[in-house]
This record gives sequence, structure tokens and C-alpha cells, in this order.
Amino acid sequence: MFIIPEIPQLTSSNLEEATKLLSAIAPQQVACINWPKSFPEKPAVSFRMAHNGGDELFIRFTVTEETTLALVKEDNGEVWTDSCVEFFLALDDSGYYNFEFTCIGKALLGFRKERPNPTHATPEIMESIKRFSTLGTANFEEKALNGSWELTVAIPTSALFKHKVEKWKGLTAEANIYKCGDNLSKPHFVSWQAIDTDEPNFHVPPCFTKVSF
Repeated sequence: MFIIPEIPQLTSSNLEEATKLLSAIAPQQVACINWPKSFPEKPAVSFRMAHNGGDELFIRFTVTEETTLALVKEDNGEVWTDSCVEFFLALDDSGYYNFEFTCIGKALLGFRKERPNPTHATPEIMESIKRFSTLGTANFEEKALNGSWELTVAIPTSALFKHKVEKWKGLTAEANIYKCGDNLSKPHFVSWQAIDTDEPNFHVPPCFTKVSF
């Protein structure tokens, strides 16, 4: 069971300050290369995660990769084609949520039982998910940054739109976290918890791990 700690001072009204507060948490490495023959590329990826005891969950991703790409312009677009980090969460056996974010904070949120036929979140829900990127918000072609980028996101319980959840504290669930970049010069698919499939696929709930908030 992975324990997600509480930091009461966290608030989405100041994500830059939240990013600093999350420094108190030891980073978790996203370092599983599940398809080494086809996709051996391994960027350096880590995350820190905490909730504020109420209705907001915070994740700070840190990424160092050879090149970075940010072309997607709209929420619920093909964010996985850019430099992308992802958080998948299942509260029960009814299905799971996939939160996906580009390096400049464009986001996708779906709920599904299986990979096909997702239900995507409404524009209002997408707007409620706050994001802060060290790269800003402007799109750019693939380039070498010569350093890391970070993305901090705040996810309200209302984003769990197929459930009625008032606060993160006390929840138990199953989750996994990923980094991908399908359209990069060196595409990659790395995960926090190992995935046992023949081809790249993050939509594998049996490979999620138990988490407690």
C-alpha cells in the first residue's frame, strides 16, 4: 500500500507555492521500461503527490528528457503525442480515470471500464483542474531543453465525475503513473509500476498498485 500524505497548506490558488511545499516529499521514480526491445528510451521522471485533507490532490512531476514537444492546443486532445505525464486511478471496479497532461499543461480526462469508448470530462470539469508548468503555456516544436521541466497539477474531487467524493482524505484506490511521448524523435513509454503486456499499453488496471490517501 502506497501512502499519499496530507499537507494541509496546499491550495490550488497558488500552485507555485504548492510546488515548493511538495518538495518536502521524497520523489517516486517513474522508471519501469516495460518494452525494452521496441522502446528502450528512458527519460528521468519522478513525481511527488499529496492531498490537502480536503477536496484537492496535488501532483508535481519532474522530467528530464532528450527532447520535449508541446503541439497540442486544446484540452481532451491527443495529449499523449506530446511530452506527456499521466495519472490513472481506479476507486472501485466500475472503471478508472485517466488524467493526462502535456508538458505545458494541456489535459485530458476520461473514465472507462476498458480502453475503448471512454467518457470524457466536460469543459467545466477540465477548467477546474489547475496546472502550473515551468515551461509556460505556449506551444512549441520538438526541441532540446538542456534541463528538466516540471508540472504541478491540482485535481479536485469533483473531477471524479462518475463518483460522489467529498474529500481525498480517507480514500483507498489503485493507481499507476506514466510518462510517454508518442510523437517524439525517440518515443518512450515508462511507468511507475511495471506493466505486463506485449505492446505499449497504459490501460491495464491489473497493473495498478494500491494507494491510500
